[in-house]
This record gives sequence, structure tokens and C-alpha cells, in this order.
Amino acid sequence: MAGGGRAGGACAAGPRPSSKEPFAMWRLARAGASRAPGGRLMVTAAATAGPTGGWYERLAQSVPVHWAEEGLVALQEAAGLPWWAAIVCGAGLLRTAVTLPLAAHQSHLLAKLENLQPEIKKLAEHLRYEVSLRGKQLGWSEKVARFHFKKNLRRIITELYIRDNCHPFKATLLVCVQIPMWVCVSLALRNCSVGATDSGVQEQFSAGGALWFTDLTAPDSTWILPVSLGLMNLLIVEIFASQKMEVSRFQKLATNFFRVVSVVMIPVAATVPSSMALYWLSSSFMGLSHNLLLRSPTFRRLCCIPRTKSDSDTPYGDIVSALTTKYGFKK
Repeated sequence: MAGGGRAGGACAAGPRPSSKEPFAMWRLARAGASRAPGGRLMVTAAATAGPTGGWYERLAQSVPVHWAEEGLVALQEAAGLPWWAAIVCGAGLLRTAVTLPLAAHQSHLLAKLENLQPEIKKLAEHLRYEVSLRGKQLGWSEKVARFHFKKNLRRIITELYIRDNCHPFKATLLVCVQIPMWVCVSLALRNCSVGATDSGVQEQFSAGGALWFTDLTAPDSTWILPVSLGLMNLLIVEIFASQKMEVSRFQKLATNFFRVVSVVMIPVAATVPSSMALYWLSSSFMGLSHNLLLRSPTFRRLCCIPRTKSDSDTPYGDIVSALTTKYGFKK
């Protein structure tokens, strides 16, 4: 679909963009495009750097990214939608067909883990008593007794995970699928925006926007999409943080990390083509919708997610109450 050979036949090779500026490369590639006498946009070799370039170029020209490009084009042609609507629908379809089932599976797994905690606590207390008794009989030091306690506790917890088929590592499946998919679609949109795939698609992108972002190949100069993206991601983080459950130190650090990432994504989204920013915003919106859906007691019963101590019969009211209390909206 894309490659340096075809682009090189279209016109002379231009300077290759630096792989050290991944978010600025689209500008350089776009600058390398020229129009033929008939008006058709032609792409130079700079816009279609082959897999011999830096890591970013090789990733952008990888097979999964080309699959994502072909999927986007097929969706737009089959639905007959303008490109902005095709991007929004594509984000919704991927989130609903791929990540929603994985998110439901993750919620099922986390519910099992939460319900295991009382049993683990009780077994840990019993084990501590046995180790203490055994240590007195054999004259163990406190350090040796602690070693045997931790070793046996890990074994007991592992056996419980196997028994209930809920090892925490399985909860990472959602992230392992979602992040590569997000990266591939983002790079596919980047390729379409700079003409690295097909100059005809790039021309469609340049007139395929709506409202204030009519040109999907250019950044959103109003910053409406980037700021909306940041606020949407921050809302997702705060809703997750509002859950009524014990939070570990690691979870607190992870929550603060994602808060920082949400803010950092605002200037990043302001430097990339609007097509990418629109996809990121649409994907985050669907993620927020699915997170709220997974709080619904009815939906959780439908997905056979076990009920836990932290579950609420009024989850949405609890979210509003937690956010208003935290940020002082109530007097």
C-alpha cells in the first residue's frame, strides 16, 4: 500500500525527516508533497520513508499499521461517511467490539480478587500463628520466621489464584491489547494525513473534517480537541479514583501518573493532525462510556460479574457525590 519505491517514482527523493521528532514528522512529510500539473497531490520519498529509516519510520510502515490503514479506508468506503465520522465510528467499533469484552473480563477477574481478600486475611492470620509457634519450638530468629511466613503466604495465595482462576496477571490483557491497537490506528491516521499511504486519501482528509477542524491533516489551532481530550482523560482517572475500595501505595502512584499523562497529552494532541486528535478524543469518550456502563449493577449481572463488598446499588450517584465532595462543589 505504501512504500518508498512508488513514492520515489512519483518525484525526486527529498530529505528524510529525523526519527528523533516523531510528533513533528508529519509536518516535514507534508512539506515534501507537491502537486502535479493536473492538480493531483503527489508524494515525495520524504513522505514515505521506507522501513530503512529510524524506529518511528519503521513502526509507521509496519504491517499492523498498514492493516489499520486498509481497515479505515474500507470502513469509510463501505459506510459512505465523511472521514471525520468514519474516524469516530471506527473508534467506537474498536472500543465496543474489542476492548469492552476485555474490560468486562477484567472486571470479572478483579471482582474475584476482591472477594478473595477476606479469605487471604484469615489464612494469613492462621499462618502467622503457626509460624510463631513453630519458630518458638525450633528457636527461629525473627528474620527467619518472617522469611518462612512470607514464603508460605505466597504459596497459599498462588494456590487460591489457581483455584479461582483469577491470577492478577490476567488483568493486564486489556492493556496489552488496547495500547498496541491505539498506537497502530494512530499511526495509520498519521500516514493517511501526510500522504504516506495514498495521496488521494490525503486529499480526502484535507477536506474531510467538520466544524472548526475542516482539514484533518492539520493540527487543531483552536486547541478545542486537545483540551477536550485532556479533560476527558482526567475525568476517567478521577472516576476510577472515586471507587470505594482500599487503595494501595502503588495504585496512588499509578493514579497520579495517569493524571500527569492526561495533562501532557494536551500539547501533544495540539501538534499532530486533527485526525489523530479526533480519534484520541473519540476513543477516550468511548472508554469513559464503557467505564460507566461497567458500573451498572444490571450490566454487571448480565456479564456474570460477581458482586463485591465495594459494589453499590447507586454507582452513578456515588460518583457525582464523590467528585463534588472532592472538588468542593458543595458548600
